[in-house]
Amino acid sequence: MLKRTRAGLAGLAVFTLVAAACGGGAELTCESDGDVGDVGIGLAYDIGGRGDQSFNDLAAAALDKACSEGNVTAQELEPAAGGENREENLRLLAEEGYGFLVPVGFAYQDIVGGIADNPDTAEDESKTGVAEDFPNQLFAIVDGPSSGSNVVGIVFAEHEGSFLVGAAAAVKSETNTIGFIGGVNVPLIQKFQAGFEAGVAHINPDAEVIVQYLTEPPDFTGFNDPAKGKEAAVGMYDRGADIVFHAAGGSGGGLFEAAKERSDATGSKVWAIGVDSDQINIVDDDLKPYILTSMVKRVDVAVGQVIDSYVAGESIGGQTLAFDLSVDGVGYSTTGNNVDDISAQLDDLKAQIISGAIVVPDTP
Repeated sequence: MLKRTRAGLAGLAVFTLVAAACGGGAELTCESDGDVGDVGIGLAYDIGGRGDQSFNDLAAAALDKACSEGNVTAQELEPAAGGENREENLRLLAEEGYGFLVPVGFAYQDIVGGIADNPDTAEDESKTGVAEDFPNQLFAIVDGPSSGSNVVGIVFAEHEGSFLVGAAAAVKSETNTIGFIGGVNVPLIQKFQAGFEAGVAHINPDAEVIVQYLTEPPDFTGFNDPAKGKEAAVGMYDRGADIVFHAAGGSGGGLFEAAKERSDATGSKVWAIGVDSDQINIVDDDLKPYILTSMVKRVDVAVGQVIDSYVAGESIGGQTLAFDLSVDGVGYSTTGNNVDDISAQLDDLKAQIISGAIVVPDTP
């Protein structure tokens, strides 16, 4: 367990890391300089946790910002490798009295809203969700809709951002063969696939898109298995793909390694496309030259927005907040300057999506 405490020193935030033993996963404590009455935030990660270089890290960035600004007491918990203790972590944070709980990831949807909200489950349909059991606390679920008056839903138009990087891939591909790696075969990741395929087809209807998912539910390890990500990427490059897009969380690290190794071995450049964060900024320097762009999903902005609203005392429960292209909730990155020559074309497509001239499908 990592415990981080915040203390004031001459008006500056000072952070210290302390190693401790714990069976429940990573824990962070951000203590304010004020009194007990300060705002309490509990953040429950999904598989991969802080350090996944993807959407967990983006949520962590929002929490870090809130901590650095003071007046916040916060704790974060990371699930076990298989994610089986997600509910346990969320309930623990609620029981400890944190007034604002942020579960990160669609896998928390039934946990927050209750099994009865999911008619396809074989579990006890009478089981209540954590939000119902703690009606006086506010929950903000990332990648899930609101399921009650004390739940804020945060959703994204992943298919719209994926359309743009699909279009970029189609323009840049020299082989007309492109790959898509999904971490787990679930509807949320299928949104990335659908938008990406549509973007490719919009530019080049004759291009082939190879699709591979790393795991099938209930196995969610496909979001944190770089070895599987690398194996899938190698197979796609073997089949002639010269650009591969991943929506696979921490497994995407394997894609970046595969792109470098294939390029070095053959002398012919192949590309990777990152996801969620601008991943060229967070990978090792030797991998940066092989990332064409990233489909950015501004989880940091969205979580930061709801934290700010909660701290300000605004009434935000019962709403589902949508972050799409029109508010730059999704998009594409330009770091590395690899798509500068087609940015005008991509921005025109963005404008057409926002206006409704292009309707992007959200299912493959």
